[in-house]
Amino acid sequence: MNVHEFQGKSLLKAYNVDIQEGFVAETPEQAVTVAHQLKEKFGSDFFVVKAQIHAGGRGKGGGVKLAKSIEEAGKIASQILGMQLITPQTGPEGKKVNRVLIAQDVYYKGETDPKEFYISILLNRDSGKYTFLYSPEGGMSIEEVAEKTPDRIFTEEIDPAIGLQAYQTRNIGFKLGLSGLAFKNMQTFLTGIYETFKSCDATLLEINPALKTSDNRVLAVDCKLVLDDNALYRQADLAGMRDFSEEDPVEVEAGKHNLNFVKLDGNVGCMVNGAGLAMATMDIIKLSGGSPANFLDVGGGANPKTVEAGFRIILKDPAVKAILINIFGGIVRCDRVANGVVEAYKSIGEIHVPVIVRLQGTNAEEAKKIIDNSGLAVFSASSFSDAAALVTKVLSQ
Repeated sequence: MNVHEFQGKSLLKAYNVDIQEGFVAETPEQAVTVAHQLKEKFGSDFFVVKAQIHAGGRGKGGGVKLAKSIEEAGKIASQILGMQLITPQTGPEGKKVNRVLIAQDVYYKGETDPKEFYISILLNRDSGKYTFLYSPEGGMSIEEVAEKTPDRIFTEEIDPAIGLQAYQTRNIGFKLGLSGLAFKNMQTFLTGIYETFKSCDATLLEINPALKTSDNRVLAVDCKLVLDDNALYRQADLAGMRDFSEEDPVEVEAGKHNLNFVKLDGNVGCMVNGAGLAMATMDIIKLSGGSPANFLDVGGGANPKTVEAGFRIILKDPAVKAILINIFGGIVRCDRVANGVVEAYKSIGEIHVPVIVRLQGTNAEEAKKIIDNSGLAVFSASSFSDAAALVTKVLSQ
């Protein structure tokens, strides 16, 4: 689960991480009010107006701008709010901006020695540890740094059973070229980042840039925080931060039915039970001359309701030219799934794309009879090769 920059910063602040202060506005009038509050608190007439969407590269798309007065902050907010912001991470369709963050300008007037760093911590599933990924080249795409100057990217592995050690924060500070008060503040900064990451059950916490000011403060100017969906059951407060308007509405609907769904760019919808079988099914589709339109796992407890929900979700994609249902009946009986397919087919009404059903496992023979005797335009397959041949056939018609 992604959270917005302003939400991530509020969590960082709770763990004593120094941040670029700011407040959220949903209208230009609110932006002006927030700018007044920031001026009263910090005494500066300069503000940064930042679009709040779940995507990076906002500045490249015109979603981050500097305002040099309270009035200009309101004007810029009116320009950004409601815009369809396109960044390298949104795709050509972009994302609608529903709120902006009005933040203090932390690049002090006349400052000659600001320094930006890239700092992130992530869950490294290969090593089973946390990894700090950091670079003295902050404020730009870390991918570009990795490509052009890979020697400027460093890592520090953290054993979760031991936690972040003082010598590790010192090591990071040294490699970032810090000394004195900035070196000390960076250690506090890193400790707060680690505690935030661990306490929130995050999989990624990225600060780009982390800023060392001329008076040696270390601030989080931006924040990207990704939480582990599987841990949200014990993070009720954080689960409430979820912004459904930033997510694919089809994936949101799938989640309501406990379906694991990922939209792809192909022409054959697939409905399976089990991630491994889903991968094999997508291979079949590719080998048959098609391309998978989605990953949809109905899980081990498939029933008529979940099958119908799966049908409806797949059919929302106008690119789908055929549907392949591939179920292995272990926990769930195949005849139960077959009845679910027939009931769903009748409930939805006329389905304008061919449907291929392969059911193997418990009561597979009974399931095939149910499909074959349903009188519906459903193709029944007994093997992977049969399913592949039927996909080829229906796509060529």
